[in-house]
Amino acid sequence: MILLSAQDISKTYMERKVLDGVSFFLGEGDKVGMIGINGTGKSTLLRILAGAEEPDAGQVVRTNGIRISYLPQIPEFDDHGSVLSQVLLHLPEDLKHSKEYEAKSILGKLGISDTDRDISTLSGGERRRAGIAAALIQPSDVLLLDEPTNHIDNETVQILEDLLMRYRGAIVMVTHDRYFLDKICRRIVEIDRGAIYSCEGGYSAYVQQKAQREADAEATERKNRSIYRRELEWISRGPRARGTKSKDRIERFEALKNREKPVIAEKLQLQSVSTRLGKKTIELEKISKAIDGKQLITDFSYIISRDARIGIVGPNGAGKSTFLKIIMGQISPDSGSVIIGDTVNIGYFSQECESMDPTLRVIDYIRETADMVKTPDGTVTASQMLERFLFTPELQYNRIEKLSGGERKRLYLLKVLMTAPNILLLDEPTNDLDIATLTILEDYLQSFSGAVIAVSHDRYFLDKMCSQIFEFKNGLCTRYNGNYSDYADRVKEELPKEERAPKPVQKRERTPGKTRLRFSFKEQREFATIEDDIAALEEQISEAEAQIGQFSADYVKLQELSEKRDRLTEELEAKMERWVYLNDLAERIERGEYQ
Repeated sequence: MILLSAQDISKTYMERKVLDGVSFFLGEGDKVGMIGINGTGKSTLLRILAGAEEPDAGQVVRTNGIRISYLPQIPEFDDHGSVLSQVLLHLPEDLKHSKEYEAKSILGKLGISDTDRDISTLSGGERRRAGIAAALIQPSDVLLLDEPTNHIDNETVQILEDLLMRYRGAIVMVTHDRYFLDKICRRIVEIDRGAIYSCEGGYSAYVQQKAQREADAEATERKNRSIYRRELEWISRGPRARGTKSKDRIERFEALKNREKPVIAEKLQLQSVSTRLGKKTIELEKISKAIDGKQLITDFSYIISRDARIGIVGPNGAGKSTFLKIIMGQISPDSGSVIIGDTVNIGYFSQECESMDPTLRVIDYIRETADMVKTPDGTVTASQMLERFLFTPELQYNRIEKLSGGERKRLYLLKVLMTAPNILLLDEPTNDLDIATLTILEDYLQSFSGAVIAVSHDRYFLDKMCSQIFEFKNGLCTRYNGNYSDYADRVKEELPKEERAPKPVQKRERTPGKTRLRFSFKEQREFATIEDDIAALEEQISEAEAQIGQFSADYVKLQELSEKRDRLTEELEAKMERWVYLNDLAERIERGEYQ
Protein backbone atom coordinates (compact mmCIF):
# COMPACT_ATOMS: atom_id res chain seq x y z
CA MET A 1 0.00 0.00 0.00
CA ILE A 2 1.29 3.48 -0.88
CA LEU A 3 1.55 5.59 2.28
CA LEU A 4 2.51 8.86 0.60
CA SER A 5 3.48 10.10 -2.83
CA ALA A 6 5.06 13.33 -4.03
CA GLN A 7 4.05 14.24 -7.57
CA ASP A 8 5.87 16.72 -9.85
CA ILE A 9 7.47 18.60 -6.97
CA SER A 10 9.43 21.78 -7.80
CA LYS A 11 11.18 24.15 -5.41
CA THR A 12 13.38 27.20 -5.93
CA TYR A 13 15.57 28.94 -3.34
CA MET A 14 17.02 32.38 -4.04
CA GLU A 15 16.70 31.94 -7.81
CA ARG A 16 18.27 28.48 -7.59
CA LYS A 17 16.05 25.56 -8.62
CA VAL A 18 16.80 22.61 -6.34
CA LEU A 19 13.87 20.35 -7.30
CA ASP A 20 12.50 20.28 -10.82
CA GLY A 21 9.30 18.27 -11.25
CA VAL A 22 10.44 15.26 -9.18
CA SER A 23 8.16 12.45 -8.07
CA PHE A 24 8.59 10.04 -5.17
CA PHE A 25 6.48 7.33 -3.58
CA LEU A 26 6.72 5.45 -0.29
CA GLY A 27 5.13 2.08 0.29
CA GLU A 28 4.27 0.29 3.51
CA GLY A 29 7.43 -1.00 5.20
CA ASP A 30 9.81 0.72 2.74
CA LYS A 31 13.28 1.63 4.04
CA VAL A 32 14.65 4.38 1.77
CA GLY A 33 18.01 6.16 1.89
CA MET A 34 18.20 9.55 0.17
CA ILE A 35 21.62 10.69 -1.10
CA GLY A 36 23.10 13.33 -3.40
CA ILE A 37 25.60 16.18 -3.55
CA ASN A 38 25.04 18.90 -0.94
CA GLY A 39 22.64 21.58 -2.11
CA THR A 40 20.64 19.27 -4.42
CA GLY A 41 17.48 19.40 -2.29
CA LYS A 42 17.51 16.28 -0.10
CA SER A 43 16.52 18.06 3.13
CA THR A 44 14.08 20.22 1.17
CA LEU A 45 12.25 17.17 -0.18
CA LEU A 46 12.19 15.60 3.29
CA ARG A 47 10.61 18.76 4.77
CA ILE A 48 8.04 18.76 1.97
CA LEU A 49 7.18 15.10 2.65
CA ALA A 50 6.82 15.93 6.36
CA GLY A 51 4.52 18.86 5.61
CA ALA A 52 6.97 21.29 7.23
CA GLU A 53 7.38 23.15 3.92
CA GLU A 54 5.24 23.69 0.84
CA PRO A 55 6.51 23.08 -2.71
CA ASP A 56 6.33 25.81 -5.37
CA ALA A 57 4.57 23.32 -7.65
CA GLY A 58 3.27 19.76 -7.37
CA GLN A 59 1.55 18.05 -4.48
CA VAL A 60 2.09 15.47 -1.75
CA VAL A 61 -0.70 12.92 -1.29
CA ARG A 62 -0.82 11.17 2.10
CA THR A 63 -3.00 8.19 2.94
CA ASN A 64 -5.84 9.12 5.30
CA GLY A 65 -4.86 8.68 8.94
CA ILE A 66 -1.14 8.28 8.23
CA ARG A 67 1.08 9.28 11.15
CA ILE A 68 4.45 10.88 10.32
CA SER A 69 7.33 11.45 12.74
CA TYR A 70 10.02 13.86 11.52
CA LEU A 71 13.56 14.47 12.80
CA PRO A 72 14.98 17.72 11.34
CA GLN A 73 18.72 18.41 11.23
CA ILE A 74 18.31 20.78 14.18
CA PRO A 75 15.82 19.24 16.70
CA GLU A 76 13.13 21.69 17.80
CA PHE A 77 12.95 22.12 21.56
CA ASP A 78 11.97 24.94 23.92
CA ASP A 79 14.76 27.07 25.38
CA HIS A 80 14.29 25.47 28.80
CA GLY A 81 12.66 22.42 30.36
CA SER A 82 13.79 18.97 31.40
CA VAL A 83 15.12 16.63 28.74
CA LEU A 84 12.25 14.22 29.39
CA SER A 85 9.56 16.90 29.09
CA GLN A 86 11.07 18.13 25.82
CA VAL A 87 11.25 14.62 24.35
CA LEU A 88 7.56 14.19 25.22
CA LEU A 89 6.72 17.74 24.08
CA HIS A 90 4.92 16.92 20.83
CA LEU A 91 3.02 13.87 22.10
CA PRO A 92 -0.74 14.09 22.71
CA GLU A 93 -1.47 14.76 26.39
CA ASP A 94 -3.17 11.37 26.87
CA LEU A 95 0.01 9.55 25.75
CA LYS A 96 2.66 11.45 27.69
CA HIS A 97 2.36 9.45 30.92
CA SER A 98 2.29 6.02 29.25
CA LYS A 99 5.27 6.92 27.04
CA GLU A 100 7.41 8.29 29.89
CA TYR A 101 9.30 5.11 30.71
CA GLU A 102 9.74 4.22 27.05
CA ALA A 103 11.28 7.67 26.51
CA LYS A 104 13.61 7.14 29.49
CA SER A 105 14.60 3.73 28.13
CA ILE A 106 15.49 5.10 24.68
CA LEU A 107 17.33 8.07 26.19
CA GLY A 108 19.27 5.69 28.42
CA LYS A 109 20.28 3.58 25.42
CA LEU A 110 21.40 6.74 23.65
CA GLY A 111 23.57 7.75 26.61
CA ILE A 112 21.37 10.31 28.42
CA SER A 113 20.64 8.90 31.87
CA ASP A 114 19.80 12.15 33.68
CA THR A 115 16.47 13.02 32.07
CA ASP A 116 15.82 15.84 34.57
CA ARG A 117 18.67 17.98 33.16
CA ASP A 118 17.64 21.24 31.55
CA ILE A 119 17.60 20.94 27.77
CA SER A 120 19.74 24.08 27.49
CA THR A 121 22.69 22.28 29.14
CA LEU A 122 22.94 19.59 26.45
CA SER A 123 25.77 19.56 23.92
CA GLY A 124 25.04 19.46 20.19
CA GLY A 125 25.45 15.68 20.11
CA GLU A 126 23.22 15.23 23.15
CA ARG A 127 20.50 17.43 21.63
CA ARG A 128 20.68 15.28 18.49
CA ARG A 129 20.18 12.13 20.63
CA ALA A 130 17.26 13.73 22.45
CA GLY A 131 15.77 14.59 19.05
CA ILE A 132 16.15 10.97 17.95
CA ALA A 133 14.35 9.79 21.09
CA ALA A 134 11.53 12.29 20.47
CA ALA A 135 11.11 11.01 16.90
CA LEU A 136 11.16 7.33 17.91
CA ILE A 137 8.53 7.52 20.68
CA GLN A 138 6.08 9.39 18.45
CA PRO A 139 3.42 6.89 17.29
CA SER A 140 4.03 6.76 13.54
CA ASP A 141 3.65 4.85 10.30
CA VAL A 142 6.42 6.83 8.60
CA LEU A 143 9.72 7.98 10.08
CA LEU A 144 11.52 10.83 8.28
CA LEU A 145 15.11 11.33 9.49
CA ASP A 146 17.40 14.14 8.32
CA GLU A 147 21.04 13.27 9.05
CA PRO A 148 20.30 11.11 12.13
CA THR A 149 23.95 10.01 12.48
CA ASN A 150 25.47 13.50 12.49
CA HIS A 151 27.19 14.57 15.72
CA ILE A 152 26.70 11.23 17.50
CA ASP A 153 29.47 8.77 18.37
CA ASN A 154 30.03 5.31 16.90
CA GLU A 155 28.42 3.42 19.79
CA THR A 156 25.28 5.56 19.53
CA VAL A 157 25.16 5.04 15.74
CA GLN A 158 25.13 1.27 16.27
CA ILE A 159 22.42 1.56 18.95
CA LEU A 160 20.36 3.67 16.53
CA GLU A 161 20.87 1.00 13.86
CA ASP A 162 19.42 -1.62 16.19
CA LEU A 163 16.43 0.59 17.07
CA LEU A 164 15.65 1.27 13.40
CA MET A 165 16.05 -2.38 12.45
CA ARG A 166 13.18 -3.15 14.84
CA TYR A 167 10.99 -0.28 13.60
CA ARG A 168 8.04 -1.73 11.68
CA GLY A 169 6.93 1.37 9.79
CA ALA A 170 8.39 2.96 6.67
CA ILE A 171 11.60 5.01 6.88
CA VAL A 172 13.04 7.74 4.68
CA MET A 173 16.43 9.02 5.80
CA VAL A 174 18.97 11.49 4.49
CA THR A 175 22.42 10.34 5.56
CA HIS A 176 25.98 10.13 4.25
CA ASP A 177 26.88 7.17 6.50
CA ARG A 178 27.45 4.41 3.95
CA TYR A 179 27.51 1.48 6.41
CA PHE A 180 24.31 2.83 7.95
CA LEU A 181 22.66 2.96 4.51
CA ASP A 182 23.71 -0.62 3.81
CA LYS A 183 22.43 -1.89 7.16
CA ILE A 184 19.02 -0.18 7.19
CA CYS A 185 17.91 0.65 3.64
CA ARG A 186 16.39 -1.51 0.95
CA ARG A 187 16.10 1.28 -1.63
CA ILE A 188 18.44 4.18 -2.45
CA VAL A 189 17.14 7.38 -4.02
CA GLU A 190 19.67 9.83 -5.49
CA ILE A 191 18.78 13.47 -6.14
CA ASP A 192 20.93 14.97 -8.89
CA ARG A 193 20.40 18.25 -10.78
CA GLY A 194 16.78 18.48 -9.72
CA ALA A 195 15.93 14.91 -10.82
CA ILE A 196 15.50 11.64 -8.90
CA TYR A 197 17.08 8.24 -9.63
CA SER A 198 16.03 5.15 -7.69
CA CYS A 199 17.62 1.73 -7.26
CA GLU A 200 16.70 -1.33 -5.22
CA GLY A 201 19.07 -2.48 -2.48
CA GLY A 202 21.45 -0.79 -0.05
CA TYR A 203 24.39 1.49 -0.73
CA SER A 204 26.63 -1.28 -2.12
CA ALA A 205 23.96 -2.25 -4.64
CA TYR A 206 23.50 1.42 -5.57
CA VAL A 207 27.23 1.83 -6.29
CA GLN A 208 27.21 -1.21 -8.58
CA GLN A 209 24.01 -0.16 -10.39
CA LYS A 210 25.18 3.42 -10.86
CA ALA A 211 28.52 2.25 -12.27
CA GLN A 212 26.67 -0.02 -14.72
CA ARG A 213 24.25 2.79 -15.68
CA GLU A 214 27.13 5.18 -16.37
CA ALA A 215 29.03 2.50 -18.34
CA ASP A 216 25.93 1.81 -20.47
CA ALA A 217 25.42 5.53 -21.09
CA GLU A 218 29.07 5.97 -22.10
CA ALA A 219 28.89 2.97 -24.46
CA THR A 220 25.74 4.37 -26.10
CA GLU A 221 27.39 7.78 -26.45
CA ARG A 222 30.50 6.27 -28.05
CA LYS A 223 28.28 4.52 -30.58
CA ASN A 224 26.36 7.76 -31.25
CA ARG A 225 29.58 9.71 -31.74
CA SER A 226 30.80 7.14 -34.26
CA ILE A 227 27.52 7.31 -36.18
CA TYR A 228 27.58 11.12 -36.03
CA ARG A 229 31.08 11.30 -37.53
CA ARG A 230 30.02 9.03 -40.40
CA GLU A 231 26.83 10.99 -41.03
CA LEU A 232 28.69 14.30 -40.77
CA GLU A 233 31.07 13.11 -43.50
CA TRP A 234 28.07 12.17 -45.68
CA ILE A 235 26.19 15.42 -45.06
CA SER A 236 29.34 17.45 -45.83
CA ARG A 237 29.77 16.16 -49.40
CA GLY A 238 29.75 18.62 -52.28
CA PRO A 239 26.71 20.66 -53.42
CA ARG A 240 26.03 18.35 -56.38
CA ALA A 241 25.35 15.42 -54.04
CA ARG A 242 23.06 17.44 -51.77
CA GLY A 243 20.05 17.27 -54.04
CA THR A 244 20.03 13.50 -53.92
CA LYS A 245 20.24 13.23 -50.17
CA SER A 246 17.41 11.50 -48.35
CA LYS A 247 15.21 13.91 -46.43
CA ASP A 248 14.65 11.31 -43.70
CA ARG A 249 18.39 10.76 -43.37
CA ILE A 250 18.99 14.51 -43.01
CA GLU A 251 16.34 14.67 -40.28
CA ARG A 252 17.98 11.74 -38.47
CA PHE A 253 21.33 13.54 -38.69
CA GLU A 254 19.83 16.69 -37.16
CA ALA A 255 18.27 14.66 -34.38
CA LEU A 256 21.62 12.98 -33.74
CA LYS A 257 23.40 16.34 -33.77
CA ASN A 258 20.98 17.80 -31.20
CA ARG A 259 20.79 14.66 -29.04
CA GLU A 260 20.86 14.95 -25.27
CA LYS A 261 24.27 13.73 -24.22
CA PRO A 262 24.76 11.81 -20.96
CA VAL A 263 25.82 14.05 -18.11
CA ILE A 264 29.35 13.31 -17.03
CA ALA A 265 29.33 12.73 -13.31
CA GLU A 266 30.96 15.60 -11.46
CA LYS A 267 33.90 14.45 -9.39
CA LEU A 268 36.28 16.26 -7.12
CA GLN A 269 39.83 16.14 -8.42
CA LEU A 270 42.00 16.80 -5.40
CA GLN A 271 45.70 16.74 -6.16
CA SER A 272 47.76 16.15 -3.04
CA VAL A 273 48.95 19.63 -2.03
CA SER A 274 51.46 19.95 0.81
CA THR A 275 54.70 21.63 1.87
CA ARG A 276 57.90 19.79 2.82
CA LEU A 277 57.83 18.10 6.22
CA GLY A 278 61.12 17.63 8.07
CA LYS A 279 62.09 14.79 10.39
CA LYS A 280 60.67 16.47 13.48
CA THR A 281 56.87 16.50 13.49
CA ILE A 282 54.75 16.78 16.65
CA GLU A 283 55.71 15.30 20.03
CA LEU A 284 53.23 15.00 22.90
CA GLU A 285 54.92 14.60 26.29
CA LYS A 286 52.78 13.42 29.22
CA ILE A 287 49.86 15.74 28.52
CA SER A 288 46.85 15.74 30.83
CA LYS A 289 43.65 17.75 30.61
CA ALA A 290 40.48 18.07 32.68
CA ILE A 291 37.50 20.30 31.92
CA ASP A 292 34.82 21.15 34.50
CA GLY A 293 36.18 18.50 36.85
CA LYS A 294 36.07 15.74 34.22
CA GLN A 295 39.39 14.11 33.37
CA LEU A 296 39.66 13.83 29.57
CA ILE A 297 43.35 13.06 28.93
CA THR A 298 45.76 11.53 31.43
CA ASP A 299 49.56 11.46 31.10
CA PHE A 300 49.52 10.81 27.34
CA SER A 301 52.74 10.69 25.30
CA TYR A 302 53.13 10.07 21.58
CA ILE A 303 55.31 11.08 18.61
CA ILE A 304 53.30 11.56 15.41
CA SER A 305 55.04 9.93 12.45
CA ARG A 306 55.38 11.75 9.12
CA ASP A 307 52.90 9.43 7.37
CA ALA A 308 50.55 8.74 10.29
CA ARG A 309 46.92 7.84 9.56
CA ILE A 310 45.17 8.07 12.93
CA GLY A 311 41.44 7.83 13.55
CA ILE A 312 40.11 9.07 16.89
CA VAL A 313 36.95 7.53 18.34
CA GLY A 314 35.12 7.57 21.65
CA PRO A 315 31.89 8.76 23.27
CA ASN A 316 30.79 12.37 22.87
CA GLY A 317 32.48 14.50 25.50
CA ALA A 318 35.41 12.09 25.93
CA GLY A 319 37.99 14.67 24.83
CA LYS A 320 38.51 13.94 21.13
CA SER A 321 38.10 17.53 19.90
CA THR A 322 39.97 18.79 22.95
CA PHE A 323 42.93 16.60 21.92
CA LEU A 324 43.08 18.26 18.49
CA LYS A 325 42.75 21.73 20.02
CA ILE A 326 45.67 21.01 22.34
CA ILE A 327 47.82 20.07 19.33
CA MET A 328 46.70 23.27 17.59
CA GLY A 329 47.57 25.35 20.65
CA GLN A 330 44.00 26.61 21.05
CA ILE A 331 43.82 24.91 24.48
CA SER A 332 46.71 24.44 26.89
CA PRO A 333 47.17 21.10 28.67
CA ASP A 334 47.01 21.10 32.48
CA SER A 335 50.39 19.39 32.48
CA GLY A 336 52.85 18.10 29.90
CA SER A 337 53.92 19.76 26.66
CA VAL A 338 53.37 19.79 22.90
CA ILE A 339 56.53 20.21 20.80
CA ILE A 340 56.02 21.14 17.14
CA GLY A 341 58.75 20.84 14.51
CA ASP A 342 59.96 23.90 12.59
CA THR A 343 58.71 22.66 9.21
CA VAL A 344 55.24 21.62 10.43
CA ASN A 345 52.33 23.38 8.71
CA ILE A 346 49.04 22.27 10.25
CA GLY A 347 45.78 22.34 8.35
CA TYR A 348 42.93 22.29 10.89
CA PHE A 349 39.37 21.46 9.84
CA SER A 350 37.29 22.29 12.91
CA GLN A 351 33.97 20.71 13.73
CA GLU A 352 32.33 24.08 14.26
CA CYS A 353 33.50 25.46 10.87
CA GLU A 354 34.83 29.01 10.88
CA SER A 355 32.44 31.93 10.57
CA MET A 356 32.01 33.20 7.03
CA ASP A 357 30.97 36.63 5.84
CA PRO A 358 27.62 35.83 4.17
CA THR A 359 27.97 38.79 1.78
CA LEU A 360 31.37 37.61 0.52
CA ARG A 361 31.55 35.94 -2.90
CA VAL A 362 32.64 32.30 -2.92
CA ILE A 363 35.76 32.98 -5.00
CA ASP A 364 36.80 35.93 -2.82
CA TYR A 365 36.60 33.70 0.27
CA ILE A 366 39.14 31.30 -1.31
CA ARG A 367 41.32 34.12 -2.65
CA GLU A 368 41.75 35.33 0.92
CA THR A 369 43.90 32.22 1.40
CA ALA A 370 45.57 31.94 -2.03
CA ASP A 371 45.02 33.07 -5.62
CA MET A 372 46.73 29.93 -6.86
CA VAL A 373 48.33 26.78 -5.51
CA LYS A 374 51.04 24.45 -6.79
CA THR A 375 50.02 20.85 -7.39
CA PRO A 376 51.91 17.87 -8.88
CA ASP A 377 50.16 18.71 -12.16
CA GLY A 378 51.26 22.35 -12.15
CA THR A 379 49.89 25.64 -10.83
CA VAL A 380 46.10 25.77 -10.35
CA THR A 381 44.11 28.97 -9.83
CA ALA A 382 41.55 29.50 -7.10
CA SER A 383 38.78 29.37 -9.72
CA GLN A 384 40.03 26.04 -11.08
CA MET A 385 40.24 24.55 -7.59
CA LEU A 386 36.68 25.69 -6.93
CA GLU A 387 35.49 23.95 -10.09
CA ARG A 388 37.15 20.77 -8.90
CA PHE A 389 35.14 21.17 -5.72
CA LEU A 390 31.88 21.26 -7.70
CA PHE A 391 31.53 25.04 -7.55
CA THR A 392 30.54 26.04 -11.08
CA PRO A 393 31.66 29.43 -12.46
CA GLU A 394 28.15 30.71 -11.75
CA LEU A 395 28.28 29.55 -8.11
CA GLN A 396 31.75 31.03 -7.61
CA TYR A 397 30.38 34.55 -8.02
CA ASN A 398 27.39 33.93 -5.76
CA ARG A 399 27.43 35.19 -2.20
CA ILE A 400 28.10 32.66 0.55
CA GLU A 401 24.63 33.23 2.02
CA LYS A 402 23.17 31.36 -0.97
CA LEU A 403 25.09 28.16 -0.17
CA SER A 404 23.61 25.23 1.75
CA GLY A 405 25.22 24.10 5.01
CA GLY A 406 26.95 21.20 3.26
CA GLU A 407 28.27 23.45 0.49
CA ARG A 408 29.76 25.78 3.10
CA LYS A 409 31.52 22.81 4.72
CA ARG A 410 32.91 21.81 1.30
CA LEU A 411 34.12 25.37 0.72
CA TYR A 412 35.74 25.43 4.17
CA LEU A 413 37.51 22.13 3.43
CA LEU A 414 38.92 23.59 0.22
CA LYS A 415 40.24 26.62 2.11
CA VAL A 416 42.04 24.35 4.60
CA LEU A 417 43.67 22.37 1.78
CA MET A 418 44.64 25.56 -0.09
CA THR A 419 47.03 26.38 2.77
CA ALA A 420 49.19 23.40 1.58
CA PRO A 421 49.45 21.74 5.02
CA ASN A 422 51.77 18.82 5.75
CA ILE A 423 49.82 17.66 8.81
CA LEU A 424 46.02 17.55 8.65
CA LEU A 425 43.82 17.65 11.75
CA LEU A 426 40.23 16.84 10.79
CA ASP A 427 37.50 17.20 13.42
CA GLU A 428 34.37 15.38 12.22
CA PRO A 429 35.06 16.01 8.49
CA THR A 430 32.26 13.64 7.48
CA ASN A 431 29.49 15.69 9.13
CA ASP A 432 27.46 17.51 6.46
CA LEU A 433 29.72 16.40 3.57
CA ASP A 434 28.02 14.45 0.80
CA ILE A 435 29.17 11.00 -0.34
CA ALA A 436 30.73 12.31 -3.57
CA THR A 437 32.95 14.69 -1.58
CA LEU A 438 33.78 12.03 1.01
CA THR A 439 34.80 9.47 -1.62
CA ILE A 440 37.29 11.78 -3.29
CA LEU A 441 38.50 13.15 0.06
CA GLU A 442 39.33 9.57 1.04
CA ASP A 443 41.28 9.10 -2.19
CA TYR A 444 43.06 12.41 -1.57
CA LEU A 445 44.10 11.37 1.94
CA GLN A 446 45.50 8.09 0.63
CA SER A 447 47.87 10.04 -1.65
CA PHE A 448 48.59 12.82 0.87
CA SER A 449 52.29 12.78 1.77
CA GLY A 450 51.92 14.16 5.31
CA ALA A 451 50.25 12.96 8.52
CA VAL A 452 46.47 12.81 9.04
CA ILE A 453 44.65 12.73 12.38
CA ALA A 454 40.85 12.56 12.08
CA VAL A 455 38.07 12.55 14.67
CA SER A 456 35.12 10.79 13.05
CA HIS A 457 32.13 8.58 13.76
CA ASP A 458 31.94 7.49 10.09
CA ARG A 459 33.06 3.84 10.16
CA TYR A 460 33.38 3.63 6.37
CA PHE A 461 35.67 6.68 6.34
CA LEU A 462 37.79 5.30 9.19
CA ASP A 463 38.11 1.93 7.46
CA LYS A 464 39.44 3.55 4.27
CA MET A 465 41.67 6.16 5.92
CA CYS A 466 43.19 4.76 9.11
CA SER A 467 46.07 2.50 10.03
CA GLN A 468 45.68 3.28 13.75
CA ILE A 469 42.72 3.98 16.04
CA PHE A 470 42.97 6.03 19.26
CA GLU A 471 40.04 5.42 21.60
CA PHE A 472 39.35 8.15 24.18
CA LYS A 473 37.27 6.92 27.10
CA ASN A 474 37.13 7.64 30.85
CA GLY A 475 40.17 9.92 30.72
CA LEU A 476 42.38 7.36 29.01
CA CYS A 477 43.60 6.94 25.43
CA THR A 478 44.00 3.35 24.16
CA ARG A 479 45.82 2.76 20.87
CA TYR A 480 44.89 0.03 18.39
CA ASN A 481 46.65 -0.94 15.17
CA GLY A 482 44.52 -1.28 12.03
CA ASN A 483 41.36 0.41 10.77
CA TYR A 484 37.98 0.77 12.45
CA SER A 485 36.79 -2.77 11.67
CA ASP A 486 40.01 -4.18 13.19
CA TYR A 487 39.44 -2.00 16.27
CA ALA A 488 35.79 -3.13 16.58
CA ASP A 489 36.86 -6.80 16.41
CA ARG A 490 39.49 -6.25 19.11
CA VAL A 491 37.01 -4.50 21.40
CA LYS A 492 34.50 -7.30 20.88
CA GLU A 493 37.16 -9.89 21.81
CA GLU A 494 37.84 -8.03 25.04
CA LEU A 495 34.19 -8.22 26.14
CA PRO A 496 33.08 -11.00 28.50
CA LYS A 497 31.83 -14.01 26.51
CA GLU A 498 28.20 -13.51 27.56
CA GLU A 499 28.22 -9.94 26.10
CA ARG A 500 29.70 -10.77 22.69
CA ALA A 501 26.50 -11.99 21.07
CA PRO A 502 22.81 -11.87 21.97
CA LYS A 503 21.51 -14.94 23.73
CA PRO A 504 19.46 -17.23 21.48
CA VAL A 505 15.73 -16.95 21.98
CA GLN A 506 14.27 -20.18 23.30
CA LYS A 507 11.34 -21.32 21.20
CA ARG A 508 8.22 -22.41 23.02
CA GLU A 509 6.30 -25.43 21.88
CA ARG A 510 3.11 -24.34 20.18
CA THR A 511 -0.09 -25.93 21.41
CA PRO A 512 -3.26 -26.23 19.36
CA GLY A 513 -5.93 -23.60 19.99
CA LYS A 514 -5.59 -20.22 21.67
CA THR A 515 -5.26 -19.28 25.33
CA ARG A 516 -5.91 -15.92 26.91
CA LEU A 517 -2.80 -13.86 27.75
CA ARG A 518 -1.89 -13.58 31.42
CA PHE A 519 1.01 -12.74 33.72
CA SER A 520 3.05 -15.55 35.22
CA PHE A 521 3.39 -15.42 39.01
CA LYS A 522 6.96 -14.09 38.65
CA GLU A 523 5.90 -11.42 36.10
CA GLN A 524 3.01 -10.29 38.33
CA ARG A 525 5.36 -9.71 41.28
CA GLU A 526 7.94 -8.02 39.03
CA PHE A 527 5.35 -5.67 37.51
CA ALA A 528 4.19 -4.63 40.99
CA THR A 529 7.68 -3.55 42.10
CA ILE A 530 9.52 -2.51 38.93
CA GLU A 531 8.64 1.19 39.13
CA ASP A 532 10.11 1.34 42.66
CA ASP A 533 13.24 -0.46 41.40
CA ILE A 534 13.64 2.10 38.58
CA ALA A 535 13.22 5.02 40.99
CA ALA A 536 15.86 3.52 43.32
CA LEU A 537 18.35 3.07 40.47
CA GLU A 538 17.79 6.65 39.29
CA GLU A 539 18.49 7.89 42.82
CA GLN A 540 21.69 5.83 43.04
CA ILE A 541 22.90 7.22 39.68
CA SER A 542 22.23 10.78 40.87
CA GLU A 543 24.22 10.10 44.06
CA ALA A 544 27.12 8.61 42.05
CA GLU A 545 27.19 11.65 39.72
CA ALA A 546 27.20 14.00 42.72
CA GLN A 547 30.15 12.10 44.22
CA ILE A 548 32.02 12.26 40.89
CA GLY A 549 31.90 16.06 41.13
CA GLN A 550 33.30 15.92 44.69
CA PHE A 551 36.25 13.65 43.82
CA SER A 552 37.27 15.27 40.50
CA ALA A 553 40.88 15.63 41.71
CA ASP A 554 41.20 12.00 42.90
CA TYR A 555 41.67 10.00 39.68
CA VAL A 556 41.50 6.54 41.35
CA LYS A 557 38.26 7.37 43.16
CA LEU A 558 36.93 9.08 40.01
CA GLN A 559 37.54 5.91 37.97
CA GLU A 560 35.80 3.78 40.63
CA LEU A 561 32.76 6.07 40.75
CA SER A 562 32.56 6.29 36.94
CA GLU A 563 32.50 2.50 36.68
CA LYS A 564 29.81 2.33 39.37
CA ARG A 565 27.68 4.93 37.52
CA ASP A 566 28.09 3.05 34.20
CA ARG A 567 27.08 -0.25 35.86
CA LEU A 568 23.99 1.35 37.42
CA THR A 569 23.09 2.98 34.10
CA GLU A 570 23.21 -0.42 32.36
CA GLU A 571 20.96 -1.88 35.08
CA LEU A 572 18.55 1.03 34.65
CA GLU A 573 18.37 0.54 30.89
CA ALA A 574 17.63 -3.16 31.36
CA LYS A 575 14.91 -2.35 33.92
CA MET A 576 13.32 0.21 31.61
CA GLU A 577 13.27 -2.25 28.71
CA ARG A 578 11.65 -4.79 31.02
CA TRP A 579 9.09 -2.18 32.17
CA VAL A 580 8.14 -1.44 28.55
CA TYR A 581 7.61 -5.16 27.92
CA LEU A 582 5.57 -5.72 31.09
CA ASN A 583 3.48 -2.59 30.56
CA ASP A 584 2.69 -3.64 27.00
CA LEU A 585 1.76 -7.14 28.22
CA ALA A 586 -0.51 -5.63 30.90
CA GLU A 587 -2.35 -3.56 28.29
CA ARG A 588 -2.82 -6.61 26.05
CA ILE A 589 -4.13 -8.64 29.02
CA GLU A 590 -6.56 -5.82 29.85
CA ARG A 591 -7.84 -5.90 26.23
CA GLY A 592 -8.44 -9.61 26.59
CA GLU A 593 -6.03 -10.69 23.85
CA TYR A 594 -5.14 -14.31 23.18
CA GLN A 595 -1.75 -15.90 22.48
